[in-house]
Amino acid sequence: MSGVPIADHALLSDCHTAALVTRDGSVDWLCCPRFDSPSVFGRLLDDEAGHWSIAPVGPYTATRRYLDQTLVLETTFHTPDGTLAVTDALALGPNEDKHGHDLGRGVPHLLIRSVSCRDGEVRARLSFQPRPEYGLLRPLLSAIDGGLTARGGAERLVLSSPVPLHHVNCDADAEFTLRVGDELWFALQRSAMYHEPVRTWSQDEIADWMAVTVDAWRVWSKLHQNYQGPWRELVGHSGRVLQGLTFKPSGAIVAAATTSLPEQIGGVRNWDYRYSWVRDASFTLKALWVAACPDEARDFFSYMTTAAAGSIGPDTPLQIMFGVGGEHDLSERILPHLRGWRDSRPVRVGNGAWNQQQIDVYGEVLSAAHRLAEKITDIDDDTRSFLVALADAAVVRSDERDHGIWEVRGEPRHFLYSKVMCWVALDRAIALADSLRAQDRVPGWTAARAEVRERVLRDGWNEQAGAYTQYFGATALDASCLMMAIVGFLPADDPRMLATIEAIADRLTDDRGLVYRYRTEGGVDGLEGDEGTFLLCTFWLAEALALAGRVNRAAEVFERAAGYANDVGLLAEEIDPVTGEMLGNFPQAFSHIGLVNAAWAVSQARHRAAL
Repeated sequence: MSGVPIADHALLSDCHTAALVTRDGSVDWLCCPRFDSPSVFGRLLDDEAGHWSIAPVGPYTATRRYLDQTLVLETTFHTPDGTLAVTDALALGPNEDKHGHDLGRGVPHLLIRSVSCRDGEVRARLSFQPRPEYGLLRPLLSAIDGGLTARGGAERLVLSSPVPLHHVNCDADAEFTLRVGDELWFALQRSAMYHEPVRTWSQDEIADWMAVTVDAWRVWSKLHQNYQGPWRELVGHSGRVLQGLTFKPSGAIVAAATTSLPEQIGGVRNWDYRYSWVRDASFTLKALWVAACPDEARDFFSYMTTAAAGSIGPDTPLQIMFGVGGEHDLSERILPHLRGWRDSRPVRVGNGAWNQQQIDVYGEVLSAAHRLAEKITDIDDDTRSFLVALADAAVVRSDERDHGIWEVRGEPRHFLYSKVMCWVALDRAIALADSLRAQDRVPGWTAARAEVRERVLRDGWNEQAGAYTQYFGATALDASCLMMAIVGFLPADDPRMLATIEAIADRLTDDRGLVYRYRTEGGVDGLEGDEGTFLLCTFWLAEALALAGRVNRAAEVFERAAGYANDVGLLAEEIDPVTGEMLGNFPQAFSHIGLVNAAWAVSQARHRAAL
C-alpha cells in the first residue's frame, strides 16, 4: 500500500509537468510530457506503479531544502559514515536574456539527479522501476552506452547513468560508493514512439543543465516579488509554486500536480486536479499580481479566455474547467488497477465536473478582466464580444440553480456564492463598459445587478442561523459566504456580514481553528464520507477579518493556516481534523493563492490602521 505522508513530498517543475520526490529520495510521481499525461512513476498511488529512488544503503536521517530562490530540491542524508546530498530538478531552458519572463520555454524535458558526498564515505543504492501509463506497462529495459533505455507502449525512456546498472526484466538497480568530494550525475528523458529517440547525456552536460536551471529560477524570482511585508518569504515561495504549476506553452495553471489524493483517508472523495478551473481565475490573477507580476497574470487570462471562447451561447453555459492545452472534454474514468494512496479508492483520471453548470464562473472571468483593466484595450474584438456575452449570460442565468463552487454531485440549488458572483459579473462589466464598447447594455446590466443583489440580501440571510448561508432557504453555513466581503458585495463591517464572519469562525471550524468548506452531514454534495478542513477557506477567514479591521485576529488566523506548510513550504488542499495531517491533492494552487491574497490583505489592513 502506498502510504508515504503527503507532507513528505516535494515539488519539482519545468513549467510543463511536475514530479514529487519523497524525503527518502524517491521520485514517486512523474507525468510526461504534461501535468495531465499518464504517470511514468506513480508509486504515490500504488506501490507497484513505479519509482526512481537514490538513497544511502543502511540507516540515515534526512533533511531537505530548496536551493535559495528556486524549486531545485536538495536532500541531505546523514549516515554513521558520512553525508550524502541528492539534488533534484526538472531542467529549465536557457535564460539568455536574463529577463525572467520565459521560464518554461525551451525545456529539454529532463529530470536531473546529482549525488555528492559532502563528508566521509557513503554507499548508495539506486532503484529504477519505470511503469508508464499509470503503472499498466512494464517496459523492456536494455543497456546502452552511458545508461539504459526503457521501451514499452507509446514511450521510450533513456536513463543516463555514470555507474553500471543491473537490470532484470523491467527493474534496474545499482550500488556505488562515494567519498568526500565525489559527485555523480544522473538524468532521465522521455520521447514518444513517433519522435527521434533521445540520447544519453554526459556528466558535464547534465551538470550544465542543472546550473542553467538554478540560474533560471533565481532570475525569475528576483524579478517576481511585489509583496513587501512580514511574510515576504512565504509569499515569494508561493509565487514560485504557482509558477511551478503553470503550463508555460498555454499559460494555464493547474489546480494541483496530482490526482486522487483523498479528502478523507480510505474515502471516495478523490479527484483529478491536473486541470485549470475558470473559478480560480480572479483569485489567481490577484495572487499573481502580488507574488509574481502582470506578465504571468496576462498569460493566464489569455489562456482562460481563449480556452473558454466558443463554449458560451444562448443555450450553452460557460464550461467551468479545461485541459492545460485548452481541451474541453475531460471525461472521467476510474483506474481500477491502482489501490490508491492509503487504500483510498477509486483513483480517477479526468474530472466529471467538467460539464456541470456553475454560474459563478461568469463573475470569475469578468473580475479577472477588471483586474487587468488597463490592458483590456489591447484585446481583440472576439475577446471583447466574449466578455460581453458573459455579462449577458449572467443576467439570464442568475435565476438558475447550479452545482456551486464546490462542484457538488447532488441536486443543483440556488447557491448563494453563485448568485454573488453573478452580481460581480454585472458589476465588473458595468465598470468595463467603455473598454468593451458596450455602453448600450449598461442600463440592462445595472437593473439586473440590483435585482440579484436584492435577492441575495433577502433570500440568502437566515434568521435561525444568524448568518448568510450556503443556499437560499438553508440553515447550513458555507465558507464561500466569506467572499461576499472579499469581492465587495458587502462591506466587511456590515452588521450581517460581520455576523456571518463570526458564525463561520465559531461554528464552521475544527478544534485547531481551521475552517471547513461546509458540514458534510447534510448530504448536500451527494457523496459519502467526510473531509478535512480547507486551508483556502481558512485564508479567506483571515482576509475577511482583515477587511473588517480585526487585524490581530486576521494575522493569527493567517499564521495558523500557513503553519501547516511542510518543511519545504508546500501546502495541500486540506488538513485532517483529527491528526493534523495533510489531505487532498498536492501541492494545491488554491491554498497558495489563498496564502498570498490573505498576506496582502492583512498587510494592507495594518497599513490602514497605522494611518
